[in-house]
Amino acid sequence: MGFQGVDYYNLDELFTEEEIMIRRSVRDFVESDVVPVIEHHYQEGSFPLDLARKMAELGLFGVTIPTEYGGAGANNVSYGLAMQELERGDSAVRSFASVQSSLVMYPIYRFGSEEQKRKWLPQLATAAAIGCFGLTEPDFGSNPGGMITNAVKTDSGYLLNGAKMWITNGCLADVAVVWAKLDGVVRGFLVEKGQPGFSTQEMKGKHSLRASVTSELIFQDCEIPADSILPGAEGLRGPLACLTQARYGISWGALGAAMSCYESALDYAKSRIQFDKPIASFQLVQQKLVWMLNEITKGQLLAFRLAQMKDKAAMRPQQVSLAKRNNVHIALECGRLARDIHGANGILGEYPVMRHMANLETVKTYEGTHDIHTLILGQDITGISAFF
Repeated sequence: MGFQGVDYYNLDELFTEEEIMIRRSVRDFVESDVVPVIEHHYQEGSFPLDLARKMAELGLFGVTIPTEYGGAGANNVSYGLAMQELERGDSAVRSFASVQSSLVMYPIYRFGSEEQKRKWLPQLATAAAIGCFGLTEPDFGSNPGGMITNAVKTDSGYLLNGAKMWITNGCLADVAVVWAKLDGVVRGFLVEKGQPGFSTQEMKGKHSLRASVTSELIFQDCEIPADSILPGAEGLRGPLACLTQARYGISWGALGAAMSCYESALDYAKSRIQFDKPIASFQLVQQKLVWMLNEITKGQLLAFRLAQMKDKAAMRPQQVSLAKRNNVHIALECGRLARDIHGANGILGEYPVMRHMANLETVKTYEGTHDIHTLILGQDITGISAFF
């Protein structure tokens, strides 16, 4: 029997038939196509690129983008449920879909010209093109406003110089959404693979997100045409709006990893015999399982309410920070507790818990670290910034 989900508060009663159908299709895909291969790719440090086409066929790129541009035109609950199921397979698979949808298709849809939308969105939706998002730099992560990548206007377009670091899909991408300062103002640019002066380098030696391709983007007098600029984005509001979209997906995705760890721990505890009885009969093991169920359930309620507000255009970025901060934190703790329940077996690739736990260490610090989200919320409730 495949994964049945964790639904202690009967949340399924609140989902529409379409939302449940989308979740079921992604859940089946994860069971049939992701779970059987992901541990191998994690160990090898490679991304199963053949999954991109299958994800595209399921409409997982641009879930909320209108159908006229190749998206699925679904709501944010559907998008969240899809990200939850993908991350139950592996954070790298969800990250691939998040980048393609929230960090590449979204900025083109929201800030791009009609010509840019018509050119790129259908290609990205079908995985005919892969995208990446270049904001973080070697010396500027939590402080993106300090970026040094810059663009200079030329007679034929723009000249880019600088570097971006920790870029998911960077070496795979056909187009990069790159943020750089033009006359001191942050602007977005679409940089195509093969442009003179644009190169990528894969980052090796990772102990986390090993099934994801992480890269550095390098721009050395990179010449791009005048129509490469995103006309609707000026200042940090542009990239931060994209990060809000991605953080929303993470708040759901982390729950998928937590559910995977919980399910594995529960099954193991009921079958592992010590002192002539299953370890699930011991109080300390039950306490750990109950903590996991308790926090997953609270995280589900947070994510669902956030989706409702997002669909009504009533969601604030600070509310996304709370959900991302909370759900990733509890997912990582679920991974650690599950590893503990599995004992020595918990470090084996036979079980998903160590892989999820290692991945979640990265998810906790990307798209805004746990501490940065704490300061975002602190400023929101006190009216006082503690960033500087």
